[in-house]
Amino acid sequence: MRKLNWSDVTPYSDYLSRRAVLGGGVAAGVAMAFAAPAFALTGKASKFSTDEKPNTFEQITNYNNFYEFGTGKEDPARNSGKFKPEPWAVQIDGLVDKPGSYSVADLAPDNALEERIYRLRCVEAWSMVIPWLGVPLAGILNKAGVQPGAKFIAFETVMRPDEMPGQEYPILDWPYREGLRIDEAMHPLTIMATGLYDKTLPNQNGAPIRLVVPWKYGFKSIKSIVRITATDKMPRTTWKNMAANEYGFYANVNPAVDHPRWSQATERRIGAGLLAGREPTLPFNGYGDQVASLYAGMDLAKDY
Repeated sequence: MRKLNWSDVTPYSDYLSRRAVLGGGVAAGVAMAFAAPAFALTGKASKFSTDEKPNTFEQITNYNNFYEFGTGKEDPARNSGKFKPEPWAVQIDGLVDKPGSYSVADLAPDNALEERIYRLRCVEAWSMVIPWLGVPLAGILNKAGVQPGAKFIAFETVMRPDEMPGQEYPILDWPYREGLRIDEAMHPLTIMATGLYDKTLPNQNGAPIRLVVPWKYGFKSIKSIVRITATDKMPRTTWKNMAANEYGFYANVNPAVDHPRWSQATERRIGAGLLAGREPTLPFNGYGDQVASLYAGMDLAKDY
């Protein structure tokens, strides 16, 4: 895959502003706006990045599913201003040698970040391409010392109804929970993201740390994680518990298996415009060469 440079993936106006700041050619007020710590983030290029054109920062941050902030696509951007992603701790427990409370810097230090430009496919049949900054989840699990008896990794989102107004309503069974099989969690495509473009994760995108599993529907990539548990039992997951006939544990992108209420054969790329046609959905979201072997012998129409 062709490596994309930051000038390729950054919206042109942002790119010019960034260059102007570095060159000292802007007014002091604008320079202050770009002086936040988020501006400093960079990531090493990765062979796993797609060469597809990424969505703009504005599209990625203003069209979200994050029910903790509301059910509308613009609600997370509108309602997440009071959310405080710092300070933050992630509890790692269960079948690990080094259980404990880890900071984001412990798990994903800035100098270890990788640039992962991934396709995102939502179960609702829309898609994006997002330039994440993150680290392989496998490295985090190895740091904690996952024990041989662990078969699954469970994740949990923070519970703060005073900062996340959607949690005041029984839309879901809070807190949000997700899980992966151990081989999925250890796969090199699976990352924990702490940024996108050259900025720290905005609140509406899962600040300060979230899971990204690009061959699965987006609801598997749990946001604002506060707990990671290694376990020998398949973990409880929010959407599967609510509607097992609609949302399976694996949630692999599969155009041959429709959602009970809509087809999964095609998708709508956000930002493509009203006249653009729908695109065919690829098995495993186009990552089949890397991950299909994980499911050898499984009935993907049954184990969905």
